[in-house]
Parts: sequence; C-alpha cells; structure tokens
Amino acid sequence: MSDDEIPALCANNINNNNEIKNSVKYLINNSLEDEDDLDDEDWEEMLNDDDSFDTKCLFCEKIFSQITLAIDHLKIAHDFDLPEIKLKFNLDDYFYIKMINYIRIEKPDAKKFLDANEIFWDDEKYLKPLESESWLMMDLDDLTTIQDQQSIKDNQSSNASLTKNLTETITLTVDQFRKLQGIINDLTNQLKEKDDLLHQASLDIDVMKSSYRNLLEQHLPMNGDDENVGCDNKNINSKITAGLTDPDAGYFNTYSHFSIHHDMLSDQIRTLSYKNAILNNSNIFRDKVVLDVGCGTGILSMFASQAGAKEVIAIDQSEIIYSAMDIVRTNRITNIKFIKDRLEDAKLPCEKVDAIISEWMGYFLLFEGMIDSVIYARKNYLKPNGIMLPSRCNISLVGYGDVQRYNESITFWKNVYGYDMSCMQNEVLKEPIIEVCKPEYVLTNANIIANFDLMKVDSDCTNFAYDFELIVKRDAQLTSLVGYFDTFFELPNHVEFTTSPFAKPTHWKQVIFYLPQMVNVKKDEVIKGRFICRRDRNDIRGLIFTIEYFNQVLKYALN
Repeated sequence: MSDDEIPALCANNINNNNEIKNSVKYLINNSLEDEDDLDDEDWEEMLNDDDSFDTKCLFCEKIFSQITLAIDHLKIAHDFDLPEIKLKFNLDDYFYIKMINYIRIEKPDAKKFLDANEIFWDDEKYLKPLESESWLMMDLDDLTTIQDQQSIKDNQSSNASLTKNLTETITLTVDQFRKLQGIINDLTNQLKEKDDLLHQASLDIDVMKSSYRNLLEQHLPMNGDDENVGCDNKNINSKITAGLTDPDAGYFNTYSHFSIHHDMLSDQIRTLSYKNAILNNSNIFRDKVVLDVGCGTGILSMFASQAGAKEVIAIDQSEIIYSAMDIVRTNRITNIKFIKDRLEDAKLPCEKVDAIISEWMGYFLLFEGMIDSVIYARKNYLKPNGIMLPSRCNISLVGYGDVQRYNESITFWKNVYGYDMSCMQNEVLKEPIIEVCKPEYVLTNANIIANFDLMKVDSDCTNFAYDFELIVKRDAQLTSLVGYFDTFFELPNHVEFTTSPFAKPTHWKQVIFYLPQMVNVKKDEVIKGRFICRRDRNDIRGLIFTIEYFNQVLKYALN
C-alpha cells in the first residue's frame, strides 16, 4: 500500500517514526570520524551499545540500556515473548506501532495479550506516539534474528546450568509445563517416524543388494569360465539395469504429483462417501486395527482414526506418503503408522487386521489394476470376520448419441485446416475418451455388465465378457457406448455412489467407446452385442476392450 492510500493520520505518524529513526542514524553517522556509511551490523551494534537510547519496559518501570535486554525482561518477568507475539498476531509495521502505543496509553496487563486470539488494538488513534519511543526504532524484522540468537543463548545457558548443578529444581507454570510436554511429545513422535523410515530404508537397501547379487550370479561367468570376461559388459549392465528397474515406477510417480490428490480430495461424491461410510458406522471401527491400502494423503486413515480405530496402518509406494506424514503430524494424530512400500513386498507390523479400506477404483473401475493389491491384502491380512470398504462395485454400459462431440472428436480428422487427416481416425478410435457425458444424450437403458464382491473376487476378475441388450428410448444417431461404475458400502448405515451420466460428475467421469461411423437407431430397437474386457499383457495396469456389434469387431486400449 502506498502512502497515498493510507489514511492521513496513519501516513503522518509512520513518517514521524521513520524520521525519528533516520534522525538518530544521521546523528550517529555524523559523530563518527569515519565518513563511510554504516552498514546494518554497525547500526544494530549502535542500537545495543550502552551509550545508546534507554528502553523502558512495556509493563513496568524498569529501564534497560539495550533493547535486547528489555525483550529478555518482557519474556522472563511478564511472560510476554515479543517474537512469539509477532507470529501469533501476524504483526506488520502498522499493527506493531499501534500495539506499542496502545500499551503506553492504556497500560494493559501482559496477560491480556496472552489470552487474546485476535488483534484488539486496531484503532487509528494508536498510530500517534505520546513521546519519543525506543521500541519504535527497532525494525520489526529484527525480532526473528533476536529470537534465533536468544534460542542459542537459552540453550547454552541451560546446558551450562545443568552441567553446574544437575540437582537444581526448575519451577514451571502449568501452561509452561503443558507446552513443554507437548513439544516433547511432538519430538518423540518425529523421532519414532524417522526411526521407522530409516528401518524401512535399511530393508530396501538389503533387498536391492540381494537383487543385485542374484543378477550378477545369473549373468556373470562362473570361476574358471573367464575367457569371455569383458566382452559382454554392456549386455550384462543392461540386464542388471532392467532387473532393478521398477516396472510400476511411472504409475507410483503419477501419484507423487499434488494436482491429482487435489482432484480426488475435491471430488465430494468420492470423499464424503468414504467419510460417511466410516464415521456413520464408527462402532465397527472402534478399537479395531485398520489397513489403508494406497493411502495417498492419508484422508481415509484420518477418517478411521476419527471413528475410534485402535491403530491404522497406512501404506503407499508413492512419494506422497511423506506429505501424508506431515499432515497427520500437523493434526496431532498419533495412531496412524505409515509404511512406504508396495503392499506385496511389505512386512506389516501385525499379522491380521479387522478392516481394509482403500480408494482403488480407476477409470472404468478397473483401470490401473489397483484392485490386485486390495485382493492381496484381503487374502493375506484380513481376519475371517473382517470387512472390506468398499464392499461391492459394478460396471454398467449405455448407448450414447452426442453428435456434436462425435464431430469434434472423430469427424474432425477429415478436414484439418483444409488437409485430410482421416488416416489418424482409426488410431484415435482405438483410444477410449474419458470425459463427462451429458444425460440428455443417453439413448438406451443401462446393462450391468460386471459385478465385483470384494470379499470374493480374485485377480482374474478384470477379464470378463458380457452379452448386452440395450433398448433404444427414442429415434436418434448412436455415436458410442459409454461405461461407468457404481460403488457400495454395505454397512448398517448404507452408503453408495455412482459415476453415471445422470449423477453429479466425479473425477472418474465416464468412458466413451466411439463407433467408426454413426448409426441411425429407432425407438424400442434392441442393440445386441458382446463386450469383452481383458488385462493388457504389455501393460499390467492397462485394459484391452473388444466390442462386437453392428457386424463389427471394434478394439480399444486404455493404458
């Protein structure tokens, strides 16, 4: 804000205070024999010199020759920590000046500042000082430096005192004791987390060493068979590199980016469904051990903790888990244990858990293949009477006819700035489109083409086929088939959500399988066909689709 934008009274008094500072600096500069300008360190030294200005305590009549001594006195005698007060109220220069003048005029007790949670001296009259005030000659930014120096001094003093007399008794107020106890607990939790991470890193290094040794044994010549040593080093190195490369590194790195977590957390349909399912059934989670598979930012783990879980084990291979640790620590949640690893490779701190929660669903439900990890968790860690959340999912298919979007996405290639690029069309058609579909363009009823009971399915569930029959609701042009999924939390307080075009959009949107040409359909006509889903052999997290209808066999790949 410029001086022109500040009220006149504020501007005048700020200028007055700056003039005081500049005048003092000018007098000191002219008193020095050396005509060189004072740098900042010289200026701070002059302010703290015994011959400089006296500083009167803000809350009593004591006078100090150095402002740093006055700051120490405020903290010790009045429990008024000026650097902490600055942080607590986020003081800028204007509010700092108002605070000093408020204290001088109103003479409040220091406790009033300690008890308050917001600024209570915001009045223009406090911008005008009563007299020359040494507290206003100090730059507000210097408080941070003073605080750091004081911390070093306090530590040195404390160490010296402990060394001199270990039996000396220190008296603390209840508030000071609680604050100290909180700091100790925070540090203890941080140390425990660091120990856990170091232990995990040690285990990872051991695994890497073992893998490296195994590869060397497989590819390097045995003793006595060294006639070709050195001739095939490049081939050996390439094999070792390939063996140590994580095929899922790209997948987990995707979830290291914050934008994807923002999208998921902003999806209220998704996040509130989990929250309601957990918190509205808190009796199921109370005093239980919960496993959160693919925990991400830890939001589901925190819901489980809030519901009364005894312990939550949160596992994720992505780097986002380090942010999750910070989030949990910031919110002072102490019963969540994080493990950075792939679930299939990890060693959990317990043999069995009471509940498994996971937001594993991808586009078309199955894309990304995270369901495999959830099934592995169920088979290896879930107690016989345990629960899975979500409990059940299904996939549905409808006929769709948005001619405008079809022309924008498919017909587009026939004339691109006057050039025929229709050779691109066949390749474009092989890629399903992920976008929000408009309900007014849904032309048929829905067929549920796959059901998944999470307590029963195995990892082959991604491979399925279904013979569909879609009944047309009105005369139109069919441009595509659209797939979406529903999710169910089958608990005493039931929760479910859908990603249907007729519901509020989610970050999963819908999956569109475009036809090579639009097809005219009539009301009550039955569109018959076969939908086949298979896991991509070349990309375990991808899907290959084959749709047979209108005497065509159309193939699509989602990867």
